[in-house]
Amino acid sequence: MRRVLVGIGAAALVGALLAGCGSNPEGDTRSTDSIVLGVQSEPDTLNPVLGYAVEGASKIYDGLVAYDDKLEPVPALAEKLPEVSPDGQTVTFTLRPGVTFHDGTPLTADDVVFTYRAVLDEKTDSTLRPAFASIAEVTAPDQRTVVFRLKYPYAPFVKRTTLGIVPAKALAGHDVNTAPFNQRPIGTGPYKVESWTAGERLVLVANESYWGGAPAIKRVTMAFVADDNVRAARLRSGELDGAVLPPKIADGLGQLPGHRRWDNPSADYRIVSLPLNHPVTGDVAIRRAVDLAVDRDAMLRTLLNGQGKPAFGLISPDAGRWFEPAQARPGTADVAAATRALDEAGWLPGGDGIRAKGGQRAAFTLMYPASDSLRKDLATAAASDVRRIGIDVELVGLDWTAINPRLGKDAVLFGSGSPYDPDFDLYDSLHSSLAGKGYANPGRYANPAVDDLLDRARATADTAERVRLYHEVQRKVATDVPNVGLVFLHHTFVVRDAWTGQLPRTEPHDHGFNGIWWNLEDWTTR
Repeated sequence: MRRVLVGIGAAALVGALLAGCGSNPEGDTRSTDSIVLGVQSEPDTLNPVLGYAVEGASKIYDGLVAYDDKLEPVPALAEKLPEVSPDGQTVTFTLRPGVTFHDGTPLTADDVVFTYRAVLDEKTDSTLRPAFASIAEVTAPDQRTVVFRLKYPYAPFVKRTTLGIVPAKALAGHDVNTAPFNQRPIGTGPYKVESWTAGERLVLVANESYWGGAPAIKRVTMAFVADDNVRAARLRSGELDGAVLPPKIADGLGQLPGHRRWDNPSADYRIVSLPLNHPVTGDVAIRRAVDLAVDRDAMLRTLLNGQGKPAFGLISPDAGRWFEPAQARPGTADVAAATRALDEAGWLPGGDGIRAKGGQRAAFTLMYPASDSLRKDLATAAASDVRRIGIDVELVGLDWTAINPRLGKDAVLFGSGSPYDPDFDLYDSLHSSLAGKGYANPGRYANPAVDDLLDRARATADTAERVRLYHEVQRKVATDVPNVGLVFLHHTFVVRDAWTGQLPRTEPHDHGFNGIWWNLEDWTTR
């Protein structure tokens, strides 16, 4: 069943992708029914209500729908895609029969209702609430039917229903924010949690009763290794079977015997989010000059070995019709235009080469997560580029606990990006109603015209009209420059070549189980 869901013709695609792959080196006796994967970040919780794996990137849970290898929604816990009323405000799902949670409890519509109501409950510390703001109510007319009534038509609503479903009985009567369930969860997914050692690893074992068929890989360990170089060393030593790595590091491991390198396109952007209430970056002339001065082509060439594309906004050029081609331009720096913009705005060079205006020095702080070597390199390159036009950037590497209180006050080298629908990136990052709410709109951007376009684009089911509106959003934002796009990454993986069944697809920012192993439950031993 699971293999049917990833699309007819998948077998032909897999054959083409894996043609010419070698087998494990002779004498390699490592297990193929278990796998150890190295990832960069560790979740704060394993409860989807609190934000864990909201786009289907979990092997512990299933949503009502999942994404296939073409990023189209397909039925998961729902037996078919939902019925949507003509006015777009009633969405009705019918659940797949016979699904059980890991403890053997049957899945019912009450569990779905509980999950969504928990997200919407103001007492729940969920970062997801804005994503489900369109829901007026969710009800269960019977044990296999779930009805969502929306406050307004919300075109991408079905794509939001990848949210993992939790068992109501396991959480009823508990404070969802602090429940033991958050560390020892129960889901319906192809794997169940054996153990979670904070700071080290998450160990999963196969759900032999999985509705989509028991996985061939029986044990999965996600090793949390923040440092890129340490992750590479552990892969080289054989401690890891696979890892996500920056392209420069992956280049040195791509020929590792018995391994294969994968380079996947993604919607994963790296941007400099500029605070609009800052005395320097609050000036649009500064923001435009920084945008012009950044040499994106050099970043791609020297830091990513060509594995990516220049970014001029939040929508990738690989996003097809959603990308506004008018904002594309050469990835090289335009120092002359940047200098002219600053001169015309009254930012004039001082004795030390740094510009000033009205006694205010053209200087700001750029934060980046210290453990991320690529973001450090990108921040260093950007600071060097803008120094050439007389803007001084102080680089500060911090962990996220130190960065978070300074969001909106200092610039930050941010990463995010979703390939599923433009609403997911543009609304969260640009709408003024979300300014300062978690990681949404960190620069506190506010433009009423952009707010109106975003509201209209999510409310219409007419795809052509949505495209037109999102193109207009991108043009207006390109003029305001609340963020300076740097690059869209290709995600790079090196994986032991012991299994078949990989189906590469365009990835979101989040790694976790969204990498080349997004369909790990379907892999089989080579």
